[in-house]
Amino acid sequence: MPKFAYTAIESTTGREKKAVIDSASSEQAALDLKALGLLPTSITAAGTPAFKVPAKAAPKAAAKAFVPKAEPKKKKSGGPGISFGKVIGNEGLAVFTRQLSTLVNAGMPILRSLETLARQEKNLRFKWVLEQISESIKSGNTFSDGLTQHPKVFDRLYINMVKAGEAGGVLGTVLDRLSKFMEKAEKIKGKVKAAMTYPVIIAGVAVLIVSALMVFVIPKFQEIFTGLLKGTPLPLLTQGVIGLSNFMKNQIFATIGIVVAVVFFFKTITKTKSGKRAVDWLQIHIPAFGPLFLKAAIGRFTRTLGTLLSSGVPILQALIITRDTSGNVHVAEALNKVHDRVKEGEGVGKPLEATKIFPTMVTSMVEVGEETGALPEMLTRIADTYDDEVDNAVTSITSIIEPIMIVFMAVVVGTIVIALFLPLVKIIQTLSGG
Repeated sequence: MPKFAYTAIESTTGREKKAVIDSASSEQAALDLKALGLLPTSITAAGTPAFKVPAKAAPKAAAKAFVPKAEPKKKKSGGPGISFGKVIGNEGLAVFTRQLSTLVNAGMPILRSLETLARQEKNLRFKWVLEQISESIKSGNTFSDGLTQHPKVFDRLYINMVKAGEAGGVLGTVLDRLSKFMEKAEKIKGKVKAAMTYPVIIAGVAVLIVSALMVFVIPKFQEIFTGLLKGTPLPLLTQGVIGLSNFMKNQIFATIGIVVAVVFFFKTITKTKSGKRAVDWLQIHIPAFGPLFLKAAIGRFTRTLGTLLSSGVPILQALIITRDTSGNVHVAEALNKVHDRVKEGEGVGKPLEATKIFPTMVTSMVEVGEETGALPEMLTRIADTYDDEVDNAVTSITSIIEPIMIVFMAVVVGTIVIALFLPLVKIIQTLSGG
């Protein structure tokens, strides 16, 4: 019987294991390993039983004996001839997962469930993805293998949870948890966006009003000042406002170019490592908004980790996935330190506390969860608590932002009015003196 060298993670301890197993094929080897409580990460053929390594050429022949298994070619997630934009949004993917979990929990085989959903799918690009996954399953691969071929649609969190569900024989339950997780995540993301929408709209309106004053109103006043104050110098504030008005009116393309350049510069900076670190630091430390983003990040972390652990994913692997999906560089670095200390045999609570990012309440509840053996449930409770905290923070910030933006607009418009009023005082004094 052929031998296969494998690398796998023990589901109970999360430790990596490397060894050789006798199986009829690589697919059967994967099934045998899952039956032993191992989650294989790689399986390679180790030659045939008839293969013998000569004594003198043992190292060289042994290197040739381990031939890597050819991985399936990854399909383009966008469909034939299409490679731009997202195939499906997070909300649509959550709906699909909810429908799939309903069908699987009702007893329908995964292949038939996928074919049923593919027939009724109106998004042609996602329909093509579902058809490709169905074909992969027909070829003898697992559902998670099919998902792996479309990394732009299904992230690591999704794929690893499905793998854990397949290994434990609870795919329907895991899909249900995954759909609830995605729905909760979208709900929180929507609340954070809602908190940011109001100030953005107010700022946009303020820019439009100021631009209209600069381009249409101030030039009229400039004509009046020139006619009535012949040779008399204008106040510095008025000169500055009129100069900016002339630039915006006469150099419209340059003005648009500056705005575009600033936006492009900001987007470019955020893509660099140092820029990303700076933006993420500001995101969780900026007054008013910092606590909101931090609470949203903690809620996402605890819900992700709790969902993974309750689905059977080993703690080390779950920490890696949570780190990669945290969305914040500083939170990811903190979780990386936690992963390293857990790998050395420590618990999760103390390393979390040492990062100085997570509040004491979170670390204390995590320690209680570890002591009672109910860490996944405790993480879910923490996530629910922080979801409520995000709700309260959004309401609080919205009530604070309104007067702040009103004051901001009053200061900007008031400055322009004062700049126009100062020359009028001189005009009145001149006319009075005449």
